Amino acid sequence: MKISPQQLKAQLDQGEAKILDVRTPSEFRHMHIDGSELMPLDKLNVESLKSDGINRVIVCQSGGRATKAQERLQFAGCKLFPVLEGGIGAWDQAGFPLVRGKSTISLERQVRIAAGLIVLTGVILGTWVNSLFYGISAFVGAGLVFAGITDWCGMALLLARAPWNRS
Repeated sequence: MKISPQQLKAQLDQGEAKILDVRTPSEFRHMHIDGSELMPLDKLNVESLKSDGINRVIVCQSGGRATKAQERLQFAGCKLFPVLEGGIGAWDQAGFPLVRGKSTISLERQVRIAAGLIVLTGVILGTWVNSLFYGISAFVGAGLVFAGITDWCGMALLLARAPWNRS
């Protein structure tokens, strides 16, 4: 189940919903909807959410992580956790207020930078040191294809645990 930014705004104004933000702490610090509760996807506590009975709307940057959180909650027997359609980006485009803080590089950009550096390193080492190093580039390329097909990115999960992405 999805909810539009306009529907969420109406529910928040009437006190009918709370927001569960499943992004990383650095993304949350950069910008979030006022009153949001931060619970990164990798630390999602399904049992505590299941037992408290509060109506929450799940939010992330664009909707992917929020949908994964919703699936986990539904698997655990929770039904009333809609996802904000289009995520924080759609909320911002609708002109609704955001709490803005320190700017950081988004997790998606960090993945692109890291993948690019690893591929470049593999190519340089493969050209100048030993052709076996081309395997590094092939491995990262395969990982990116896998991430695109499954919408699961191991590199993003690792980078989310990096010290600069923690609060």
